[in-house]
Amino acid sequence: MNWNTGDIVRVPYKTGEYVAEVLENHDGKLLVKVLAVTKYPTQGDLHTSYEVDVPLFHQRTALSHLEKFYVPGQSVIRYNAAIPDYKESVRIALEREMDKMKKMSAWAQRCLVELENIHKEAFTNSK
Repeated sequence: MNWNTGDIVRVPYKTGEYVAEVLENHDGKLLVKVLAVTKYPTQGDLHTSYEVDVPLFHQRTALSHLEKFYVPGQSVIRYNAAIPDYKESVRIALEREMDKMKKMSAWAQRCLVELENIHKEAFTNSK
């Protein structure tokens, strides 16, 4: 797709996702500036998912309002909705990510209970 200056796009970047404005197109490599956040960046060590005992557990914040970065043009899609307020978009994306982690934690706890029950049934009474 041919992107033009001023186009509004949705951009995945590292582990987050943003609404951004195209500032420049250098043969398919776009310089964009952040207008809003649609997905808050993932926390922790990306190379060892779900591990907490790692040398560096990364804390990632969202890119700043109007922060500029380069992205390949083929990785963006057109954004046609109203552009949300930056600060409000960060709050919503952050709370959505927090809710996701809470649900994952509750799910993991329930899985552990069920696995412990299976383990107990399979190995406690067997001879």
